[in-house]
Parts: sequence; structure tokens; C-alpha cells
Amino acid sequence: MSASTSRTTHELPTNTHTECDTRAPGRITAPRYHPTLTTTVPREFVHRTSIAEVLLTSWERVDEHRFTVTAQWPRAHSFYTHIDGHHDPLLAVETIRQTGLLLAHTEYGVPLDHHLLLSELDVTIHPPHLRAGPTPPTLHLDVTCTNIKQRRGTLTHCRININIYREGHLAATGGGSFTCINPKIYQRLRTPKDPTTQHAPPISPTAPETPHTVGRTSPNDVVLTPINHPNQWHLRINTHHPTLFDHPLDHVPGMLLLEAARQATTATLQHPTLPHTITSEFTRYVEVGTTCVIEARRLPASGADHEEAVLVTAHQDGTPAFRATITTTPPT
Repeated sequence: MSASTSRTTHELPTNTHTECDTRAPGRITAPRYHPTLTTTVPREFVHRTSIAEVLLTSWERVDEHRFTVTAQWPRAHSFYTHIDGHHDPLLAVETIRQTGLLLAHTEYGVPLDHHLLLSELDVTIHPPHLRAGPTPPTLHLDVTCTNIKQRRGTLTHCRININIYREGHLAATGGGSFTCINPKIYQRLRTPKDPTTQHAPPISPTAPETPHTVGRTSPNDVVLTPINHPNQWHLRINTHHPTLFDHPLDHVPGMLLLEAARQATTATLQHPTLPHTITSEFTRYVEVGTTCVIEARRLPASGADHEEAVLVTAHQDGTPAFRATITTTPPT
């Protein structure tokens, strides 16, 4: 296991002569000291190409399987936009995803060329502490790793449980389970007919659903294509989308499926959807070049605070690949 980051003090070089420096020119002065400046973690640790999509800023080990992680969300994300005056809960989901990747690579020794496969993910938000404000929110994460499995000293499976705090208040809870697969096994699992293929070729996205129907303003951000069946759509895949396809992939990313679930929920309930809880399971890969059917079904109301719930499933070639249940309340 590699060492954690720690809060240290660095010596930063500065000019010896500034506008407000009244000392004689050329006089050598002692270097100034500054506390550690905030930056993002290396993008490779969270499997992102764009630094702008990296949400985590530091991490530290507390004990054997407990960690603290810090994060910052943008004041206004280009894709995960505000909903009813709140930060998008899918930012919390992406934060959980990145945390699992970060700790697997840095604290449990998983090589960067290994693949981490998400099998289930859940999040519950506390809306008062996700209100959007005038500054980017800084988050503190309390992370515990459980159900740890290793083989020959390398992590093969883990569950992360996370409490996300904002200004000392619990803003969200959640977690997920993932399996680590080395490149050779992954290639055997994923090798198509052409063994030289590493990434799915870019494809032209199908026609989008009407944006306002799914809670979007731009057709480019719509991930559903209407078909002639009520509460059913085809998954709309745009491999050039800068957030959902931040880097080339040989399958549909989990965040795209979760966005499809949220958009299908919005279309089913016919009002903007701020998810209060999301529970999800990923049971098989969703292929980029094959039609994937998204279906939404409204669940019986629980009666608690006008809560509404929708079950969303994804099928490909008639086989279940993904399911998510989203609960929400009508917007204020």
C-alpha cells in the first residue's frame, strides 16, 4: 500500500522585489512559506482525461480501512446542472465513483492499467445541504472500506461506504461495490470478434427526446430516444459527449445509465426530478453499438412527504443489464 497524502508546508519561490517591497533592490531575502495550496488529485487516479472533471482534492488514511477525502464541486457544472436550486445529486454519485477509484489505486495498490467494474451504487441526499450557493462547495468525505477481498496481495473486490459533509452538515450518504480486473482477464471478457479492437468506434447518436420532457435544455445532453412504446426509449449514445465520454471506452459508462434513469424518471413523473435516493445495480456490460431499451415504471407511492418512486431498467438483446430505483418529491 502506498503512503497517503498529508497536509504539509511547502516553500514557494517568490520575487525578492515587489511593488510594496521597500527594501533595497538586489537584497536577498528569506523565502516565504505558505500552507499547502488546494489542487485536484491526479486525474489518472480517477480515470478522467479532463482535469476539469476531477472532483477530489486530497485524501488521507485514518486507520487500516478508513479514510478522509476532500472534494470540491463546481459552482455550476456544464452537464450536472442545478435542479430546483440544488446541486445535482449525480455529482455526489460521481464523487463516490471517483473515491473508489482513488483509494483502490493509491491505498490498495491496484495498478492503473487494471479495470474497476461497478456492480452496485446507492446515494441518499439531504436537500437543505445541497442548496447551490455563490461559491463552489467544499466537501469532506468520511470513507470506510468493507467486504475487502484480495488475491496474491492485490485487491479484487471492495465496498466503500461514504458520508459526505458540507460545512459540517451531512449532505449525502452512499457507497458502492466494485471488482478489480487485470488487463488480461478483462481482455478475455471483452474481446470482440476482432481481438485488436480496444475501444468502440464513434457512432452517430440517434434522435433525442424533447429536452424539456427529460429535464434538459440542450438536445446534446439528452440520452433518450423516443420510440413507439409508452415509458420506453432507446438509450441515446453520443461517444463525443465531453462529460459522459470523457475518454474512449469499449462499453457504455455507468454514469450514462444513471443519467438515463434520471431522465426517464423525469419523463415519467412529468416534472423536474431532484433524486432524493438512488439505488442501482449493474449486471452486465451495455455495448455501445447495440440497441439498448430503457423502460420506466412508476412505483406505488409510499405516502411519506408526497414521495414518488420510479423503477428504471435497461435491457440489451433481451437481457437485463441495469436497474435503478429513484425516489423524489415534487419540486417546490
